[in-house]
Amino acid sequence: MAEATVTMEDTGDGARATLSGDFRVEGVEALRDRFASIGGPGPVTVDVSGVEKLDTAGAWALVTLQRRLKAEKVELRFEGLDEPQRALLDTVSAALDKTAPPEEAPHGLHVWVESVGRSVVDGWNGTLEIINLLGVVLARLGGDILHPSRLRITAVVSHMQQAGLNAAPIAALMSFLIGVVLAYMGSMLLRQFGAEIFVVDLIAIAVLRELGVLLTAIIVAGRSGSAFTASIGTMKMREEIDAMRVLGLDPIQMLVLPRVLALFIMLPLLTVIADFAGLLGGGLMAWITLDISPGMFIARLSDAIGVWHYLVGIIKAPFFAVIIALIGCKNGLKVGGDAESLGRLTSASVVLAIFLVILVDALFAIFFATVGV
Repeated sequence: MAEATVTMEDTGDGARATLSGDFRVEGVEALRDRFASIGGPGPVTVDVSGVEKLDTAGAWALVTLQRRLKAEKVELRFEGLDEPQRALLDTVSAALDKTAPPEEAPHGLHVWVESVGRSVVDGWNGTLEIINLLGVVLARLGGDILHPSRLRITAVVSHMQQAGLNAAPIAALMSFLIGVVLAYMGSMLLRQFGAEIFVVDLIAIAVLRELGVLLTAIIVAGRSGSAFTASIGTMKMREEIDAMRVLGLDPIQMLVLPRVLALFIMLPLLTVIADFAGLLGGGLMAWITLDISPGMFIARLSDAIGVWHYLVGIIKAPFFAVIIALIGCKNGLKVGGDAESLGRLTSASVVLAIFLVILVDALFAIFFATVGV
């Protein structure tokens, strides 16, 4: 490839630039730097008769030079242009004219209203997708009940270990610490009124009715819900789910149902562990700060706290489990072919699952308060 050269000379009535060599994309950066020195108060003549090869990049450099000099009100004349070169310059110039100007960023009240509207529509569509997936899962579960051999017991047990058993230590530790905090803060407040014994009621009601199951569900949503989305989404990216359909295998039956069943079984068990750990932490702190012995703690617990306080928390757990599993699996099935969608939907699974868990917990609290439980 002949190197592109630009020779400048002053003709007395203006500047003259003689071009030679190959004006191609490989040297377009150097051309742009050389063309930056072309100019003058008088007319400029560019002789291109020595140009051996000219591609669109070289033509772009020439058209850019022409437009710069025109903006500076300097006349530019081309000499030695053959017809193919002139046609290429005209084509590049026309393409530059068609380049759309950058759009102004939208702003104003209507943009905010549009954003809210889109969020509402997306939320409604997402709710319908979850309900639709729940219906499909229930249909597949009904088929497995009628034909037990279809149920993938091995997959269910494996997910029970990964999503449930492996999460037990962190759930227990979190609940234990919450029990310690409740006992410590409650003792500071109730000591002012001489009602230290009621710290047992505070710990038991808070842990058994709300905090035990709620914190466990949040931990599982962040740990297992995201794992469901990531694992199914990775299979979607690798087209393994499409391969399953080609083989006649149902992805809902093979991937979604075992995860839903595993979480449906394990979240109530994790809640029991979290409740016990929370009461243990609260009882230990009450013993240290208020000198309430373990025997006195258990006696007060059995006298003041009915079985319904325990059942209220346990009843919520299966609902939370289904919500977390369905959202994780649904977003996994929506992953596209790029890693960006996998990361975005994995994060969305955690956020949406935690939000819906808290929302459903609030609805349960209103319901139980209404019926007097």
